[in-house]
Amino acid sequence: MNRLIALLLLCTPLLSAQADKAAKAETSSGPAPVVEQTRDAKNDKEDVDKIGDRDVDGGVNFYSIEKEIRLGQQLAADVERNAKVIDDPVISEYVNRVGQNLVRNSDAQVPFTIKVIDDDAVNAFALPGGFFFVNSGLIKLAETESELAGVMAHEIAHVTARHGTRQATKGQIANYASIPLAIFLPGGWLGYGVYQGVQLAVPLTFLRFSRGYEKDADFLGMQYLYKAGYDPTSMITFFERIQAQQKRKKSAAVKMFSSHPPTGKRIKLIQESMGEILPARPQYTVNTSEFQDVRDRLTKLTRRMRNAEQDPNKPTLRRSPGDGTIDVSEGDDEQDEPANDRPTLKR
Repeated sequence: MNRLIALLLLCTPLLSAQADKAAKAETSSGPAPVVEQTRDAKNDKEDVDKIGDRDVDGGVNFYSIEKEIRLGQQLAADVERNAKVIDDPVISEYVNRVGQNLVRNSDAQVPFTIKVIDDDAVNAFALPGGFFFVNSGLIKLAETESELAGVMAHEIAHVTARHGTRQATKGQIANYASIPLAIFLPGGWLGYGVYQGVQLAVPLTFLRFSRGYEKDADFLGMQYLYKAGYDPTSMITFFERIQAQQKRKKSAAVKMFSSHPPTGKRIKLIQESMGEILPARPQYTVNTSEFQDVRDRLTKLTRRMRNAEQDPNKPTLRRSPGDGTIDVSEGDDEQDEPANDRPTLKR
């Protein structure tokens, strides 16, 4: 019995060291960067302790939350009809988990539906109502999980502050005098500018925001990134890399940032805000081995998809002869609503 106890005591340090080594392989964390609160919060919007219990969507808005969700459902359906959604369960689950962690640590009033698109453009966009799409190009370019989370936090902030419908409201107000009936016609203001940069039929209103809204999303996104436990300076490092690529003009995959480029002034403002309002922490999550595995898996998957598209001998799907029509005479007379299989928002 004594020998057994002695053996266990001898093995305990070794087992503990192995456990620590395994934990470090899973999650890479680092000491706190130059982030230390230098002043008290001036209002709720600057108080990270009140995230989730504050109003960040102030301003005139013609859209209720319910109407915004319905609008987002329609736009998301258009996106999925025109884009290639990656349905790999490992990739989808991981990106959704990273995003939902940020959502739980945000001011979101709506649940989020997060999907990955097969597109090499470095892009991510969140539509009104919490319908969020992440391009494969963004995941491939990010070097750490915290960098991916930083861009996602910025886009989530656009939704929490309701920038899309607030911007649309301003457009409607401006158009009242010249085209007072336009918004009551089929399609309404959605018929004006359509963004074709990534071949998605999404109104320009929801993909390009004013400088003020971009600044607001930077400020809120930085807080959400911090609240979720990530290194907030990762947002800066990723934007600086994008900025460097744009200056060298060696990458055509940074189209997303051409509409709201991470200018030196924006980067400086984010850095200053971090140093002013974020309380110091002993460490932050920087990277995980899971991120590296998912990024490698995504790279291999998209490569196989490209090769399959270029193969002239690949089998094709042929439909059986018929008139191509579907009988919809049976069932309810009312128009079907989009399927409501959204997650529930939980703090």
